[in-house]
This record gives sequence, C-alpha cells and structure tokens, in this order.
Amino acid sequence: MSGHSKWATTKHKKAVVDAKRGKLFAKLVKNIEVAARTGGGDPAGNPTLFDAIQKAKKSSVPNDNIDRALKRGSGQEAGGADYQTIMYEGYGPGGVAVLVECLTDNRNRAASDVRVAFTRNGGQMADPGSVSYIFSRKGVVIVPKEGTDEDAVMEAVLDAGGEEVNDLGESFEVLSEATDLVPVRTSLQEAGIEYDSADVVFWPSTQIEVDAEGARKILRLIDALEDSDDVQNVYANFDASDEVMAELEDD
Repeated sequence: MSGHSKWATTKHKKAVVDAKRGKLFAKLVKNIEVAARTGGGDPAGNPTLFDAIQKAKKSSVPNDNIDRALKRGSGQEAGGADYQTIMYEGYGPGGVAVLVECLTDNRNRAASDVRVAFTRNGGQMADPGSVSYIFSRKGVVIVPKEGTDEDAVMEAVLDAGGEEVNDLGESFEVLSEATDLVPVRTSLQEAGIEYDSADVVFWPSTQIEVDAEGARKILRLIDALEDSDDVQNVYANFDASDEVMAELEDD
C-alpha cells in the first residue's frame, strides 16, 4: 500500500472541516459538471457521474451545488465552462515520480501553476512520458470500517474483479482494474456495504520508500500542487511506513 493512499485518506477526513473545504467542494462540483457533459445527465446510465455525485455527497457538498453542476453539465442551465483534461509529469524531492491531473478552461494558467509549485517545492517538471509509464489506471473504492470487516469486503468484491483489500486505518481500500470499478462498487452495494468513494486513479507500479523528512517534502509539494484550482488530482510513487505517517500526523 502506498504512503500516498494513507495520506489521501487522512487528508480526506480533514478536508471537510478545514480551511480548504471550499476548494475541495469546487473540485468535486467540477467533476460532476464534466461527467454530465461527457456521459449525459442521468446518473443511472452514467457510472462516472453516479460516482462523482456519491463522492460529493459523502464530502458534504450541498445538494443545491450538486444539482446546479448537473444542470450546467447536461445543458439544462447556462454557464458551464469548456474544461479540458491535461496531464503534467515531474519529479519531487528524492526522485519521487509525480503525475498531475488538471481539469481546466485555461491551459496557460494551469501550466504556470504547476510549474511554480514544482519549482518552489524542490521538484522539477519533466517531459511527457518521463514518469507516466510508472503508473497504470486502477479502480479504487474506499470503504469505511464501520459496520463491516475485511473478510466481508473481500467476499463481496472477489467475484466482481476486486484484486486486493488494504487496511488504511479507519477504512479499507479496494483495488481493481479500472474496467472493474463499477462491478466492484455495485457488488459492495448489493452486499449492503457502504462506500465513501469510487474512482479510477493512476497507480504506481514501483514505489520509493521515504523517511519522515522525505515525506514532509513530497507532501509539501503535493499540497502546493493541489492548491491550484486547476489541479484535480496528484499521484506520486512514494511509500511511507505507518510510523512515519503517524509522525507526520502529529506535526
């Protein structure tokens, strides 16, 4: 299990109550708008939209915000932006590979934000293909521990394409091939198991172990990147022990 997964889970818990709440809401709403524009405004027939709405609701995004994004994306309401997905690649402190996924209506602004974040936090941008080969698309479902256990989760997802279940402390992380994300999520629902989010992500094939100082540096870079309104997701191939992550949480 990657240190980034542990950090993302910890950050998710904090994000809904800290000062970045508004920024998180904006990114979740943007996901809904783009999903509706790409695959239609009916969640029942658009799994990506269904999962975007589910994630927004679990993160306490107001229903009015969700409904307006849905209407903008599906064309029922004016005001939707023409968002483009752009990927940037780079290296963080310690040679950690970093993949930055942007959803933007201004390519120049996004590129500038990403470049500044790398430069100011001990990293550097890289040419396309330099680090992306390390990552592959995977499905990730986050399941809260309350009301279930690892065996029940594994039993629910095994026949649907679930590859492994990882313990993240207060939740389980279910990994699958990207194409199996919807069957895995559906199997959990049919088994009566609640889930917090279901996403297709970029997953590293190799990882770099970092100590507490190395983790602080790479997480500082990730935070700087995610501070941009244009950056939707940041993926990095670092790993950190439970002890290191606990030390960081105490900072």
